[in-house]
Amino acid sequence: MTQIQKYSLKQLDGGGRVVSEKLPAVRSISLGFWLGSGSRHERPGEGGISHFIEHLLFKGSDRYGAVEIAQIFDSIGADLNAATSREYTVVYARFLDEHLEEAFEVIADMVLRPAFKEIDQEREVVVEEIAMYEDSPGDLITDYLTRSIFGEHPLGNSVLGTADVISSVNEGQLRRYHSEHYTRPNLVIAGAGNVDHQELVTLAARHLDGANGDRATAQTALPPPVPQRTAGGACFYQKDTQQYHVCFGGLGLSRSSEEKYAASILDSILGSTASSRLFQEVREKRGLVYSIYSFASFYSDTGLVGIYFGCRGDSVAEVTGIVCDQISSIMEDGPQDRELARAKESAKGKIVLGMETTHSRMSRLGKLTVTGSEILSIDEIIERVNAVTADDITGLARRLYNPEKLAAVAIGTDVSVFEEAVRRLGGVPEARVRMC
Repeated sequence: MTQIQKYSLKQLDGGGRVVSEKLPAVRSISLGFWLGSGSRHERPGEGGISHFIEHLLFKGSDRYGAVEIAQIFDSIGADLNAATSREYTVVYARFLDEHLEEAFEVIADMVLRPAFKEIDQEREVVVEEIAMYEDSPGDLITDYLTRSIFGEHPLGNSVLGTADVISSVNEGQLRRYHSEHYTRPNLVIAGAGNVDHQELVTLAARHLDGANGDRATAQTALPPPVPQRTAGGACFYQKDTQQYHVCFGGLGLSRSSEEKYAASILDSILGSTASSRLFQEVREKRGLVYSIYSFASFYSDTGLVGIYFGCRGDSVAEVTGIVCDQISSIMEDGPQDRELARAKESAKGKIVLGMETTHSRMSRLGKLTVTGSEILSIDEIIERVNAVTADDITGLARRLYNPEKLAAVAIGTDVSVFEEAVRRLGGVPEARVRMC
């Protein structure tokens, strides 16, 4: 297979990096400003401040008002957006190549010199977003699992934060957090499309002048390592819902782990695709759920794996039993040759197809660079996927899905329903089921 990604990377004087990939066959550019700061960098009492600042970047900067920013990007037919995760924040846009200088200038001012206007109005928007999220148990349950696995470590916190913090945080706290984390050493500018790397470097040198510098470098370091917890627990959140929402999971692998490709293949075989064991056995053959899936998240120094399903109360224990049977089957017998081959081809197809837009290429470069991850060529990734063996999958399943190390969480009306499911899971004694 022909390598389809070549990129250029430049370390800037004074801090910051520029990474880009030129695609001369297109007329567009995707540009992202990536900050190595997310919810895991927040201190006690700051839960959600990273996400709140992301919102406020759109409310105006030293040079541009909120309406003016919207009008500028609308006038050039551009898409402007942003996102906050546990380990980074990004502001990004896609536009015609002829508008690079204007788009770069505005985004740089938004990100590095926000005016922090309309704080009270926007805090109401974020509080409503939190309320909307809390009314979606199918989404909320994964945060509960993450909290159960990582405990008081910042990785266990919700990216959105809490309404209490958002309602009370003031301008001084926002500016202080921004000055500590939105620094040049913590910034990666990523571009992909019909873009010249040297032009990006020149624009960065011009528009990063005066940005927060080396004084905050210490704040960009990762918090203390995540404790390697060895035992799970079970936590029940009582809520008036039509379905029970259930998650099982545990510690996973870091983004730098050589086994992350095997973990992705295991995830595909177990529950992340339409042909996976859980989807076929639980939904297609028995009709017990509408939604069931497995997932794997990779962070800089750790990760998590999990399984989610939502169903009526009289099916919770049965579904849990099927999930356990499928996990045990992989642990004891490994994957079948055909499903391993299918999972590998699926992974390779998603990798290649996912690289067919300027946004996906920019995002890959930006995310990997800002998190300090290795940037492999497509050929190198495919080679590592091909190298995954059945024994790799079996060994990884035994480590990651050991019942004695799994946490279990559920949202529903009757804790006894969950207690029966936990008995099916094994490893988590019924006595340890607690109301949360």
